Amino acid sequence: MTRTAVVTGGGTGIGRAVAALLTDAGLDVVITGRREGVLAETAATLGARAVAFDASDPAQIEAALPALPGRVDVLVNNAGGNTDRSRPAPDGLAGVRDAWLANLEANLLSAVLVTTALTPRLADGARVITVGSIAGARGPGSYGAAKAGVVAWTAGLAAELGARGVTANVVAPGLIEDTEFFGDTLTEERRRWNIDQTANGRAGTPAEVAALVAFLASPEAGHITGQTLHINGGAYLGR
Repeated sequence: MTRTAVVTGGGTGIGRAVAALLTDAGLDVVITGRREGVLAETAATLGARAVAFDASDPAQIEAALPALPGRVDVLVNNAGGNTDRSRPAPDGLAGVRDAWLANLEANLLSAVLVTTALTPRLADGARVITVGSIAGARGPGSYGAAKAGVVAWTAGLAAELGARGVTANVVAPGLIEDTEFFGDTLTEERRRWNIDQTANGRAGTPAEVAALVAFLASPEAGHITGQTLHINGGAYLGR
């Protein structure tokens, strides 16, 4: 039986690279995201299927369920991003609250909601992989806190689903280029600072993150669960 994968945020960047690698490995891949045009173009290129919805919106997830696979062997929670980059600086406590909630919804609750919705469809021995961030261990702010929450939630998920052979892990990238994460906000000075933190003197690529995700998604990775696997060229050691 062909294994089926769902990759949220699969239209661009890391999600697209993951979807491409899983498709090449013979999985039946469904990519999701908010932008129908981007999803459709990527799906056509990769030979995947696209289902558009906002992973942080319960109503949109529920509405999309009939279009999602009835059996899920691999779930990759990749949707998210630092919402502070597209918001003005918060004004007052209400603004701080809204800014923190935005990052929690985009990065933690999106994974929680999609996984909860699809848990009844997870096959025995399924794989749940959530894309975290080096920021979950190093900060800063609401984005880092949301990614740290992903780690804690994944530990509980691994225990909850482990009896069925289902694994749950976090892949935590450092600086990865050729994605939309930074938009136009990454200065050369900040880029250089991030690279200087690494042991190998360079940024990572979406393909490298995808390779780690694909291994965790494989049958061979059945004894790895509840873990956070860092992929950052050694930058995590620089704290």
